[in-house]
Order: sequence, then structure tokens, then C-alpha cells
Amino acid sequence: MNHLSLYQSRRMAAADAVRQVRNGDMVIVPTGVGEPPSLLTALSEQRHGFLDVKVAQILAMRKYAYIDPETTQHVRHVALFFGGATRAGGQAGWIDFIPNYFSEIPAQIARGLIPADVVFSMASPMDADGWLALSLGADYTMAAVAKARAVVLEVNPNVPFAHGNCRIHISQVAALVESSEPVLEVGLPKIGPVQEAIGRYVAEHIDDGSTLQIGYGGIPDAVVMQLAHKHDLGVHTEMLGDGILTLIEAGAVNNSRKNYLPGKTIATFALGSQKLYRHMDRNPALEMHPVDFTNDPVLAGQNDKLVAINATLQIDLLGQCGSESLGHAPFSGTGGQSDFVRAANRSRDGKAFIVLPSTAKGDSISRIVPSLSPGTHVSTSKNDIHYVVTEHGVARLRGKSAKQRAQELIAIAHPDFRGELMAQARSLRLL
Repeated sequence: MNHLSLYQSRRMAAADAVRQVRNGDMVIVPTGVGEPPSLLTALSEQRHGFLDVKVAQILAMRKYAYIDPETTQHVRHVALFFGGATRAGGQAGWIDFIPNYFSEIPAQIARGLIPADVVFSMASPMDADGWLALSLGADYTMAAVAKARAVVLEVNPNVPFAHGNCRIHISQVAALVESSEPVLEVGLPKIGPVQEAIGRYVAEHIDDGSTLQIGYGGIPDAVVMQLAHKHDLGVHTEMLGDGILTLIEAGAVNNSRKNYLPGKTIATFALGSQKLYRHMDRNPALEMHPVDFTNDPVLAGQNDKLVAINATLQIDLLGQCGSESLGHAPFSGTGGQSDFVRAANRSRDGKAFIVLPSTAKGDSISRIVPSLSPGTHVSTSKNDIHYVVTEHGVARLRGKSAKQRAQELIAIAHPDFRGELMAQARSLRLL
């Protein structure tokens, strides 16, 4: 059969396509907006007819009806990273969680440690040679495609046909549905005075010619807003968002001084506006790759002056970062924070920044603490941390003693808490 005939033979209604799923299957779904709404809606509608089906995903964007505590025996969500749609279920215990480094999920799928029976994904329209792009989330999805019994796609003309290792041939597809709704948009986070102050401190440490990894959040985006006047920046990141697009349009990013994949913006998933998705379409200067490529510290660290910017929720006086839970309660996940901190540490003249406001709950509690709150999940270890930035300044921890670390961190804590932190540090024999 030719490509068009094969495509037509795979085309069906979503209600029929989800019958590729069998009882006991693990369904792999891409990160964020790579999730296919028609397929997940159809699975939700038919969930009572399934038994022990699991849907694994990083950062679910919508709370589909299958995300339901009353029907977990039929279809159950398995979070690789929590977001707004799944956080409450994770904290209540009826959504499962698989701890992971983002970069290692493809290897776990390839080795069968994380099952991948079926893939559900958004995809671009097919080209003349029979290829479709999973451009919104190559991440771990490409590894799942290689392992799965059935690949089921939602083909949408609003999904960009991107370059890179994010394409699948129609001969690999068991079923597909078509949709035409705009891809979900995710706006830039709110940036206030605290975020702006942190952004200025970080931007002062970023040289022309640096290669950037920017995490998601108000503070990382506040850093981006301070970089439009820089020159010859590059991008090797996990998330492609509108902040990076702003720098490309301003001419600050041209990737000309990258020594690993020069001239190319590299990412593994996209999260932004329709303008961003249009920018990705057939853009030869941009490539989307699996996360075991983008987030591999050895590969990413080949870029000189790699700058990693990621947020945390809490940090102790030794530099341990609790970035994914509030005590015992899960909040997000490790994601790629540790991957890129280690990549920046490997990079010649690289810099890894952990950013956080100095306080929370209306300045009533300090986010810099003597010890992490009981039960807090340690996301990035004290041995990996380089710079920590609050609105009160920059602390350099790498190469410093425990005593020096405590002094540096107390100096960038909120002034109202510095005396208390000094006393607590003495009681812990850190000062």
C-alpha cells in the first residue's frame, strides 16, 4: 500500500481507536500539550469497560474524566511529574507516582522497567514520504513508540512538523484519529517584583555566547526578560517556551557560538502559544529530540558556558534542594533539574542557578531553612548545587565548606529570618 492508502486504512473514530488498549496495559502519553484530547476523552468515556489500565505522563494539562478516584480500578493515572490536573490526586494517594530523572525515562522504558504497551500522542499531518512529527513531546514518547504494541495518534494540522528525532512513519501506526482544534496554549507565568529582582541577579552572571537551559516558572521567565540585550546566546533545553521565542525574535539567541550542534535550538517538548507552535513548523534552525538526548549531562555539557536556571521550593543550609514536594505531600517532580545542574557543572565555564523567593506565605516563613521539612523529597543534592539566588542576592556554594555554605545562604535569606537562621546553624554545628 502507498502512504496515503495506509493512512486511510488506519483512520477511524476516537471511540474505535482506543480499543487498541487492552486490560492491564500501560498507555504512555507525552509531556504537556503533546497529550491527545480526543483519544483521552474517548478513553475516559469508555473507562468502565476497562480493567487495570494505567496512563503514564509527565505534566498532564487537562483533568480528563478518567482522572477519577471512583474508577481507578478501571483506568488509573500514573504521574511521572505532577501538575495542576493531578496534584490533588497524588496528595490523596489515588494517583500513582514513579520517581525519576527525566533523562532516564527512555532507558527505563527500553529496559521494560516502565511498561509501554500503547502510545497515545498528538502528531502533525503526514508528509509526502509518510512521516508524522511528535514535535510537541518527543521526550520519552519516542522510546515508547519503539517498544509499544500499538501506537495511536491524534493528527492535527496545528501540530508543527519539526525537525529532529521526533518523527514516526505511518507504517508504525496502528490507528489514528483526526482533529483540528488549536493546540492548548500555556501563557507565561506571572512576574512580580521579587521575580524581577532575582532575574536581574541571574542575568548579571550570564555572558554573551552562553547556551541556555530555562526551566518553567515565573523566575526563569523573569531571567529571560533581562537577556534581550545579550549577544550570540544559544539554546539547549528541555522545554521550549515563549520566553525563548522572545529572545530568538530579539536576536539575542542565534546559536552561533554553541560548540555542540551550533546553529540549532534544541529541546524535547514545547509549552507555549500558537505563535510558538507556528515558529517550530519546518524550522531548520530548531530540532526536537528525545529527552535522553537533550538532558544527557554528558551531551548537554559539551556546550561551553552552559547556563541552567531552575526553581526550587526550599533549600537547607548545606544546599539540599526540595523542589518537588511540600513535606511529604508531592507537588511536581524531579523533572530535568538535576540533569541540567550536572550538565552545567560539566560544561567549561558552565553555571547552574537554583532560584527561589526568600519567603513564602506572605513573608511568614523562610524558604531557606536549617534542615528540609520532614518528608521533603530531595530533588538536587548538596554536591551538585552551584549558585543559589533569591531577591536578596547570589550565593555560590560549589567548592565551599559547610560553614561557608551556611554563611552564604543566610546572607541571601530574608532579613527577618537571618538572626534565627544564624542561631539554628550554630546549634547544628554549621557555624
